[in-house]
Amino acid sequence: MLLTVLPEEFSIIQIGYFSDIDLSISPLFIGKTEEEIFVVLPTKDLTAATLNREDHWKVFKIEGVLDFSLVGILAKLATILAECSISIFAVSTFNTDYILVKTADFEKAKQVLIQHDYQITKEVGK
Repeated sequence: MLLTVLPEEFSIIQIGYFSDIDLSISPLFIGKTEEEIFVVLPTKDLTAATLNREDHWKVFKIEGVLDFSLVGILAKLATILAECSISIFAVSTFNTDYILVKTADFEKAKQVLIQHDYQITKEVGK
């Protein structure tokens, strides 16, 4: 399976209102529940006032469009990394999944995934 590393460092934030962020930022992941609005975005693009903020994340993107009938792709990645004490933050979109790991754990995560036969490439053109 091919994983692409996004070039930027990311932040995970909580905000009070959607108007607190620039919705034209890409990539931008937004989640909203009764308790919170959270956003994952490149740290360099963060200008919003935040309620909470967690910086220093790197992103692995699972390449290709994943069919909804596929089972266990995210679970397998999470298990491999958990067995090496690497915490993740996962974001799923309609097409694919993104795995965020702390920047301090990135090289270790990359090596572990390569050892488990994942191919890793860097995103180009950004």
